[in-house]
Amino acid sequence: MTNIFADYASTTPLDKRVLSRMMPYLTDVFYNASSTHAGGLQAQQAIMKARMDVARHVGAKMSEIIFTSGATEAINLAMLGIARRLHGSTRRKVVTAKSEHTAVLDCAEQCGRMGMDVIYLDVDSNGLVDVQQARSVVDDSTAVFSIMLVNNETGVIQDLKTLSEIAHSVGALFMTDATQGYGKLPIDVDDIGIDLMAFSAHKIYGPKGAGALFRRMRSDVKIDLEPILFGGGQEGGGIRSGTFNVPGIVGLAEAGNIAHDEIEQESIRVASLRNRFEQALVQLGGVSINGADAPRSYNISNVTFADMDNEKLLFELPHILCSKGSACTSTKTHPSHVLSAMGRSVEEASRTLRFSFGRFTTDEEINTLVQDLSAVLVTA
Repeated sequence: MTNIFADYASTTPLDKRVLSRMMPYLTDVFYNASSTHAGGLQAQQAIMKARMDVARHVGAKMSEIIFTSGATEAINLAMLGIARRLHGSTRRKVVTAKSEHTAVLDCAEQCGRMGMDVIYLDVDSNGLVDVQQARSVVDDSTAVFSIMLVNNETGVIQDLKTLSEIAHSVGALFMTDATQGYGKLPIDVDDIGIDLMAFSAHKIYGPKGAGALFRRMRSDVKIDLEPILFGGGQEGGGIRSGTFNVPGIVGLAEAGNIAHDEIEQESIRVASLRNRFEQALVQLGGVSINGADAPRSYNISNVTFADMDNEKLLFELPHILCSKGSACTSTKTHPSHVLSAMGRSVEEASRTLRFSFGRFTTDEEINTLVQDLSAVLVTA
């Protein structure tokens, strides 16, 4: 039986158009971009164009884009870089939410080990941050307030503009993990009020191992980060060391170009598939969609089944490639921390699967997915 890939939130296939753009830098133009000869200059020019493109995607300046190995490194660089830079400062508080990606939660925990106070905000039953609680705890001792744009398990979209205003009202920096939003939602760092933002290529049909950190560098706000990698200082004026991943950087930019050029048509098409999938399941009865009453990204569906354990469902339908939660945590035995933060029980979490769709999802796949799930659920 042919596999049905319904796990686009974990990673995406490399778009052939992106591969085509990358190929010269995997073969003929293989030069080190730090070299000063003609070959090195070719690689440097490719990076410069990529930096311009990525900056344009989010309303940033070229100098504000730092290329990394992915969002996880970007998050570490931002959060730990701030914590190290502010050692001894009166701003010793980090505020985030209980439903954040583990990269942010683990970095927050590390900030705590470095002597910072860490506050984890509650979310409501739909996964939205408690704004009033945020107002009460984000104060003039706060260094950074970090809330993700789109939740990676539920697709719930946070009101970043309101949250950034809370941060800026007390002089704190506002950070977001935009990994599930970049290339899927319009992002303007000035309009939203973002100071630090992380994202990856492999969530938008680009290569794994490539990502970026936006770091605000304007006349009024210049964010100084302490490096976490040492050995060359190639990026950000010494902030990030390591040989430039030229093919990956080119791939990130091209994936972003395609995503932003096609953002409207793709979001409409995939949303229609996701909505049809959810409506068909809900009609069966005994099915609930987590975060359904909140703004959500068009591609993610987090489904709790009333009478079916997720392990059994996956066993019965091995050709359906979906997830028990975030791909970064689904191999662990504890229940989803996102669902727990939303008030779901351990039992409810054990009956939940995340389905996510994308560019190459077809009508036929949705039909088969609904048909096969229905057959198992009806006989449960």
